[in-house]
Amino acid sequence: MRVIIVGYGRVGRRTARILSEEGHEAVIVERNPDRVERARSDGFEVVGGNGEEEAVLREADVESADAIGAFTPDLNTNFAACMVGSHHGCRTVLRIDEDYREEIYEKYAENVDEIVYPERLGAAGAKTAMLGGNFNAIADLAANLQLQVVQVESEAPAVGKRLSELDLPEGVKVYAHGRRPESLTIPLPGTELQPGDELAVILDVGASDSLRSQLSAPS
Repeated sequence: MRVIIVGYGRVGRRTARILSEEGHEAVIVERNPDRVERARSDGFEVVGGNGEEEAVLREADVESADAIGAFTPDLNTNFAACMVGSHHGCRTVLRIDEDYREEIYEKYAENVDEIVYPERLGAAGAKTAMLGGNFNAIADLAANLQLQVVQVESEAPAVGKRLSELDLPEGVKVYAHGRRPESLTIPLPGTELQPGDELAVILDVGASDSLRSQLSAPS
C-alpha cells in the first residue's frame, strides 16, 4: 500500500516506521523544518508543508495513495487532511488528541473511516499499571461490548506466540500492543508476546474468559 502520513511527531513517526517495516510505502507531510529533516534522515519521502492544504497533499500525490493518516496534535488540520484524502478515494484515519470527548468523536466519526486517540490508550495502560491486575475494563462501549487493557502473564499459553498466531475468540479484536517502557501503539502481526506485554482489545464480555485462558498463567 501507498500511504500518506500527515505529521511526523511521536504517533506519525512510529506509524510510518511500522508501515515501512511491513513493506508499505509511506510519504510524510510535515510543516516543521526540524521534523522534515528528521523524516528524511529516517529514509522517508517527505513533502514540506501544511497537511490541511490540498495543494500540499497533491504534491504528496494523494491521487494515487491508498490511505491517509492525519496524526498531528491539531484536530482541525487532521480533519481537513482526511477530507481531502476522502475526496481522492483514500481510506482516512483521524487522530483525536488527549482532549477526547464523546461529542467530538460523534461529530467526526461519520466522516472518516477510523478514529484513533493514542493518548487515551496510553492512559489506559497507565491506569492498569497503577491499579494492578491483568484485565481492566476501560470503557463500556455497548451493552455487551467493552474496551479492555489486558496483560500477558508469565507462563501464559500466549507467551512466545505472534499476535497473528493467537486463537482469538469470536468477538475479540486487538487494537493496540504495548511493551514497557513504550506506550500502547498499533499492533504488528509478527510481534511475539512476552510476559508483561499489554493488549488493548475490544471484546464481547462473553468472550472474556476464553481470552483470559490464553493470556493468564495456568491456575
